[in-house]
Amino acid sequence: MSITAPASEVQKNFGSFHDRALNEPVRVTKYGRETVYIVSAETFHRLKQSERIALASEDLSDAEIAAIESAEIPAEHRYSLKDTD
Repeated sequence: MSITAPASEVQKNFGSFHDRALNEPVRVTKYGRETVYIVSAETFHRLKQSERIALASEDLSDAEIAAIESAEIPAEHRYSLKDTD
């Protein structure tokens, strides 16, 4: 859930929107179009931490590919397709 406010309103009452953003994202619009969100530092850090960098397999070194090929799944994490039915 988030609230929406025009940028001019956020500028006039930033303290209020700052406090609201501690509990829920504030969607800021300019000329009726979404431009930014104000979120708590906790939310920001959680989102940044969840980002992943995707690499193409061509970008991996031979050592990295060998490590992937030799990796084994621990027994407690193994499953077969029949387990997903």
